[in-house]
Amino acid sequence: MKNLFKFLLIFLFPFTLAAQEQFSIYFDSNKYELKKGEQERLDAWMLNNKESKILAINGYTDEDGTTGLNDTLAQRRVSTVFGILKGKIATREDFRIRSFGELHKQSSKKAENRKVTVYYIEKKDLARENEILGIKVVKPVAPVAKGPKVYPDKISVMGPNGKETELTLDVAFMKRVGEAKTGEKIKIENLNFYENTFGVMVESRHRLYELLQVMEANPKLKIKLLGHVCCMKADRNDLSTQRAKAVMMFLNQSGIEKSRLSFQGFGVSQPIYTIPEKNADEREANRRVEVMIVENP
Repeated sequence: MKNLFKFLLIFLFPFTLAAQEQFSIYFDSNKYELKKGEQERLDAWMLNNKESKILAINGYTDEDGTTGLNDTLAQRRVSTVFGILKGKIATREDFRIRSFGELHKQSSKKAENRKVTVYYIEKKDLARENEILGIKVVKPVAPVAKGPKVYPDKISVMGPNGKETELTLDVAFMKRVGEAKTGEKIKIENLNFYENTFGVMVESRHRLYELLQVMEANPKLKIKLLGHVCCMKADRNDLSTQRAKAVMMFLNQSGIEKSRLSFQGFGVSQPIYTIPEKNADEREANRRVEVMIVENP
């Protein structure tokens, strides 16, 4: 059985590509030591190729015998040549051992099959090494630096009367929400509702659009709306929940996914000022909707 022992690039590059050279050294039958003449040929090749680069080394046998014996003979021939070349001619680090057995096409002349073939590229072609081997080099893409989010200070929306209305937005508030850390709570100032309802007053609509702008500009941001009421001992109509839900529903109906939104009402259980409040300012502070940051990568 005729066998082949081969050191080969892991990329399995084709040996027919242009600018890829080869050099063969021949052995006597059943021998893996180099004859004097072949040693001299190899020395001369090394002298002329000090700046070349070895891509692969193939070993061949033509002897009849068991597969194991022929593999060993092929391996010893390759090891002999590689031992001479090692450290003297540059060699790619990514080649490995492979055996192709009878898949190798043998010459009808046995002497031509008792050989080791060195595949290499010359100095003039080193810059085209990957091209010659058919290896595509993917250049790493530099990460795009993240700049600060830019929020509009004015937008136009359709008003309740069916006419387009311009709203002035609080850029500082939008930046604060957009840059807040997970767990942080931010009060939505001046978000007022009609008495005993969850309807947002017209003059407070801009607050909803500010929050919408933040959610659109930060697609991974997740929030929870927290509702609170004032002026009573108990939230019997659950207004705190309904008001928090009203804000969430506005965002959802404006295109923000439900998975990024949640809500909860706390009634009068978490007042900023003790109930009953002393004045209108304290009542306004207690009557609020807060944004809690659930996730802000």
